[in-house]
Amino acid sequence: MIVDCAIYRDGRRTEDRGDLSDALAQCRAGGDAFVWIGLYEPTENEFELVTEEFALHPLAVEDALKAHQRPKLEVYEDSLFVVLKPVAYEPESDTVTSGEVMVFVGDSFVVTVRHGEESPLKTVRERLESDPETLRHGPTAVLYAIADATVDHYLEVATELGTDLEHLEAEVFSPQSGGSRNTASRIYAFKRQVQEFRRATVPLTVPLARLSGPGPKAADVPFVNEKAQPFFRDVNDHLLRVNESVEGLDRLVSDILSAHLAQMSVRQNDDMRKISAWAAMAAVPTMVAGIYGMNFDHMPELHWLWSYPVVIGSLVVLEFLLFRLFKRRGWL
Repeated sequence: MIVDCAIYRDGRRTEDRGDLSDALAQCRAGGDAFVWIGLYEPTENEFELVTEEFALHPLAVEDALKAHQRPKLEVYEDSLFVVLKPVAYEPESDTVTSGEVMVFVGDSFVVTVRHGEESPLKTVRERLESDPETLRHGPTAVLYAIADATVDHYLEVATELGTDLEHLEAEVFSPQSGGSRNTASRIYAFKRQVQEFRRATVPLTVPLARLSGPGPKAADVPFVNEKAQPFFRDVNDHLLRVNESVEGLDRLVSDILSAHLAQMSVRQNDDMRKISAWAAMAAVPTMVAGIYGMNFDHMPELHWLWSYPVVIGSLVVLEFLLFRLFKRRGWL
């Protein structure tokens, strides 16, 4: 459905929208205005009119309708198509959720398509409408503002993930925790959330590099003002910081998981040593009792008066010596 549709003239919103084709013609004739249409999970029928009026490419329209796209930038004859993936992080459940924002930029128009609940579009539109000086730069300003808001929120999510990872690391290596059975699954689940975050940030590097220029691919990006390149370059720098943080988080999670598994292996070895030590101590009286329980008539000291206390005393001494030996070697 269409969430919002407006004409912006000289950086200010006007209400004389009228028919889409007439509005677009007026904007192109004046040269100082553009149309910005925002849609939320449109159906094919709802998007058909927009497709026809703005001559959007069928392949880009298909991507915008189906969603589930990687961040990318594609250039068509009459428009520029950019896909971004805003993300949000819920610390209580350690869950990263992502949405999708598709941006069509063309001659005097911007069309934004939102999928999912995570989106900076409402905030971006409100912020731009309160800043006519920026909005006066047209569709380029809208694309920059959306990319900037998306990447800035990446920084916040990366910080929150880092904080929660520190808590998880402290829990794993805490002597009091003892390493619960669910620790490994929690670490692995956290790693999956980092990977979800990574799928949103890493592919965006190439599109922002093309928008920021200069470079061999910068010239093939139409409908974007060259004066905006330094601003896109700043967004790209922020994204590089985010990607460095994501790489660091991914490595640290892997190291924590490996350390936890090694810790559990050492703990299991300690348990096995303790079990083996106790089994060895139990084997001595079992062996002696087994020998004297064979009921032979001719056995050493069988009819001696002090046989029983001597055997019991010998077993106690042997058990004590074994206990001291295992204790000294750290088996008990």
